[in-house]
Amino acid sequence: MTSRSQAWRKSSYSNSSGTTVDCVEVALGTVVGIRDTKAREAGELHVPAEAWQAFVSLQN
Repeated sequence: MTSRSQAWRKSSYSNSSGTTVDCVEVALGTVVGIRDTKAREAGELHVPAEAWQAFVSLQN
């Protein structure tokens, strides 16, 4: 399963500190793709949209 057809977005909570940037990108859809901006070659994590929404709702 891949999220390549979906647009990747950087998290609004990504942190830039000095020369390092801590970024998470997500590709929203019925299956949400999650990846590390600094290590895109490491792969992607895919979760159902419902699970992603539950996770995000806990962060507020």
